Amino acid sequence: MSRLPLLTEADLNDEQRAVWDNITTGPRADPARPGGGLMAEDGSLIGPFNVMLHAPAIGDPVQNLGGTFRFGTSLPRNLLELAILTVGAEWRAQFEFWAHARMAREAGIAGEVVDAIRDGQEPSLEGDEAVVYAFCRELLDSKRVSDQRYASLVDIVGQQGAVELVSLMGYYTLVSMLLDTFQVPLPLGAEAPFAE
Repeated sequence: MSRLPLLTEADLNDEQRAVWDNITTGPRADPARPGGGLMAEDGSLIGPFNVMLHAPAIGDPVQNLGGTFRFGTSLPRNLLELAILTVGAEWRAQFEFWAHARMAREAGIAGEVVDAIRDGQEPSLEGDEAVVYAFCRELLDSKRVSDQRYASLVDIVGQQGAVELVSLMGYYTLVSMLLDTFQVPLPLGAEAPFAE
């Protein structure tokens, strides 16, 4: 159960409503789904978005940055989702991993790779995916990255892509911390990826 009240549109003050509108009409929203696909059955926003409403001055720039990471970087979708899964698994962030496991599969990440990352096992990867995963793991594990690992990443995504990838990892660390701290629930019927 969430540690924060689940807010619906009727509960919002003006600042919160502006954040709500930015989330529900932004690039994440699916116009083909009720509530843009971001709304739970009770009318609250799913995932980290409800948390963001509770601190609108922080929540709005954070949600905006998230939209940029998802839809405005030079990183190919499969590499972006692979990095998000790696960070989500590191934090055992139930909602984050649940949501992005599906997106990763849609982006071409093999199901057995998703499962291995979830289970804390070394996934069988090749090419650019292997480079990105190794970079993410080294940074998460040692809090540093070797010159060789850095050069390997820059060879495939360039310097801009390297900045974007490290920034994305930081952003999804923040999201994972929010999800874990405030015990954000999964949607009804969703299976938790990690045992509690």
